[in-house]
Formats: sequence, structure tokens, C-alpha cells
Amino acid sequence: MDVFDGNKFLNTVLLLITTLIAAKLISSFIIPKSRKRLPPILKGWPIIGGLHRFLKGPIFMLREEYPKLGGVFTLKIFHKNITFLIGPEVSAHFFKAPESDLSQQEVYQFNVPTFGPGVVFDVDYSVRQEQFRFFTEALRVNKLKSYVNQMVTEAEDYFSKWGSSGEVDLKYELEHLIILTASRCLLGREVRDKLFDDVSALFHDLDNGMLPISVLFPYLPIPAHRRRDNARKKLAEIFATIISSRKSSDKTEDDMLQCFIDSKYKDGRPTTESEVTGLLIAALFAGQHTSSITSTWTGAYLLCNKQYLSAAVDEQKNLMEKHGDRVDHDVLAEMDVLYRCIKEALRLHPPLIMLLRSSHSDFSVTTREGREYDIPKGHIVATSPAFANRLPHIFNDPDRYDPDRFAVGREEDKAAGAFSYISFGGGRHGCLGEPFAYLQIKAIWTHLLRNFELELVSPFPEIDWNAMVVGVKGKVMVRYKRRELSVNQ
Repeated sequence: MDVFDGNKFLNTVLLLITTLIAAKLISSFIIPKSRKRLPPILKGWPIIGGLHRFLKGPIFMLREEYPKLGGVFTLKIFHKNITFLIGPEVSAHFFKAPESDLSQQEVYQFNVPTFGPGVVFDVDYSVRQEQFRFFTEALRVNKLKSYVNQMVTEAEDYFSKWGSSGEVDLKYELEHLIILTASRCLLGREVRDKLFDDVSALFHDLDNGMLPISVLFPYLPIPAHRRRDNARKKLAEIFATIISSRKSSDKTEDDMLQCFIDSKYKDGRPTTESEVTGLLIAALFAGQHTSSITSTWTGAYLLCNKQYLSAAVDEQKNLMEKHGDRVDHDVLAEMDVLYRCIKEALRLHPPLIMLLRSSHSDFSVTTREGREYDIPKGHIVATSPAFANRLPHIFNDPDRYDPDRFAVGREEDKAAGAFSYISFGGGRHGCLGEPFAYLQIKAIWTHLLRNFELELVSPFPEIDWNAMVVGVKGKVMVRYKRRELSVNQ
């Protein structure tokens, strides 16, 4: 190439660069910019965005970024945008929007291998709504009353095996009692009486097959997923046999299994054996962890806060004076002190620390400071009960255990509107099992308060942030001494 050609090439390159720069400048003045007021973006690394921050724990990330960015900001992870809405002022759309605008289905696909085909997140919204109706019917008050009797019986039987005094890991004991209770109320007499050990082991494999990696890659061929899939197959075989036996003998039972067997879709079609199994698994997953974790936290806080422990015991004395030793649905419903103690433990430690939706349309939010943001279609939208439940502008001294914050006159859970307290979610997708969970935990703690003196002997437990469902880390050692509560004590 001679000098002339070289100069010609250089001039061409310079002309091209100049043209591109000019076009950019002209477009910035002539072409209108997007009028969208996008939320601030959390700083991250190239390509992977804020993945490293997210994997360290979303709560730690929120603690760092909320004071700087406020209640609305976007986290980029690879090609995904996750926009957080923190606080009742900005989360109403999250809880109230129709499925056509904010959908659960896409973000909870990782549950499909566990729950199985044809149920919950593996069906379209109209079918899912009908299946949620089956849950609602199985948890009506008349059903709950029969479940309470079974809960009370299971608690009496379980704690009768404790000695006159001793030390136990309360977390271990409550986990086992709750899976026994759930087996009787949800899975049925056949499982509770004859197949409990087998079914419990299979559920353990299902549980351990839901790992953080499962959220991104639910079908990854790893040992935990293979055990999960094998357990799901065996559970389907067990329940197919039970369902067939009930149908052929015309026997009916007071449990959720029977409710699902008897359920029919609007077109008259009955549920299949596969659907019944999947719905039962979903019900157990939704309830077992919440109840065992919350009952353990409730105990730990009561034993470290003598004023609330005394108030809960006094409430039991008053109810015994009024109803004798009777413990049923209506008696449990009168336990306002115990209810507030459980609710406060749930505020501080909701087992599900993040709730997710997929946005199918643009929407806007206004923060409590008056800033307006437009959330684009295609974003994953998230909120965090664990973080929102400790916002200081809603809850006074938010890290302190104070059940009286829910008492008449204070009612901090309503201070900033309907979604001030979101341990059980809310709105269109509020937890259907909330009444069942409260009754189960009340039944357990009613028995413990009436029959034992308890003392926490290990340090106050820490939070297990590494679990998919965030619970109690390590053992919760309690010293007990058997006693009978008297109304005259």
C-alpha cells in the first residue's frame, strides 16, 4: 500500500468515526428520550451484574442498599432485571395486581419437579385458581375444627413420651411433632398409622432436593435432584394405592386427602390421582416449614421474655377457669395473647424472605418520599417480608420482640395500610394456610404452657440464612419440668 492509499484509508476511517459521533449528537437532540422514570440500578460487575451480591444473601444486600437507594431499585443479574419494591407504599400493586399483569407462574417453575405435573405452577392460571379453591374448601372452619381435634391429640401423645424432667432440642422436637400432625390432618390416617416412616423419609428427600441451584436449574442432573425425582415417583405410587383403596371401599376420612379426592372442577371432572398427590405435596411444603420454624421461634422468644411468657400462662389459666381442660377450635380462637406472641415471632422471622412475580405490563409506583418510578414490562418484581417487616417508620423499635405492638390501640401492623405486615403475603396470593398454621402452633404451645415449666439453656438461636426456607440455625436446647397448670397458681 503506497502513502496515498494509506492516507485515503485513514481519511475514510476518520470520516466514519466523525459521522457516527455526529449522528449520536444529533439523535440526542432530535430524537426524544424515553420518558420512563426508571428506578436506580444497583452497581454490579460487567455481564453478571449484582449476582455476587445476591448470592451473599438478599437481606444483607437490602440492608446496604435501602438507605442509599430507597424502597425501589433494580438489580441486574445477567440479562434479567429484578426490581425490588420495599414497603407498603410501593408494594400494593405487587399484592393486588391480576395474574395477567404480575404472574407467579414463571418465577416459581422450580417447584414443578417437586410438586409434580398438572398442579399449581404447571397449569395455566384458570386451572390453578380452581385448584386453590380445593385448598380453600379443605380449610373451611368446619374442616379446621376437625383438624384441631387431631392436632391436640397428636400433641398430647407426643409430649406424653417426655419424662418428668430433662433437656431436649426444642427445634428437633417441634419439627417431628409437626410432621406427625401434618401427616394425620393432611396426608391421612393410612400414612400416619402405617406408612409414616416411609413417607417421612421420602418427603425428606423431596425437601433436600430443593436447593438454591434448583431455582436456576431445577432439572440439573445432580444427586439431590435424582433423589428428589425418585421420592416423587414413590410418593405417587403410595398415594395412588391409598386413593384407590378409599374409592373402592367407599370409606371417607376427615383429612385434606379426602377433600382433594372429592374435589371437582367446574366442568364436573374429578381430580386425578396424580393431581391429588401433587396438591398434597404442595400443601405439606407450604405448611410444614412455616409451622415448625415459627413454633420454635415463638418458644425461644417466650423463654427469653418472661413478661410475655407470664402473660401467655395467665391467659391459659383464665381459659381453664372458663372452659376447664377443653381445648378445641373455639378455645384456641380466644387466645389473643398467644396469637400476638406467634405473630410477632413471624414478623421478625418470616420463613419466606422473598416473594417474586414476573411483570407482563408496565406499571408505576410512588415512594413515601414522593419519587415516581416506571417499572417496565419484563422485569422480575420482588418484595421481602423479612426486610419490610422491620421497617422503622412502620414498626417502633423494629428489632425488638414486642407482641403488644399488635394490641388494640397500637396495631402497628396496620400503621401504613394493608401491606404493612406481610409474613403471610397478602392480596390475591395471600397464604391460604394461615388459619391452619396459627391453630397448629397454638395447639402445641397450649399443651406446653399447661403441662411444663421450660427454660432455654442454650444461647438464643441464630438465623439460618443458608436454607431455602429461612429457619433456626443449630439446636435450641430447653430444660423442662413436668407440671400441671392450676387456675389457682
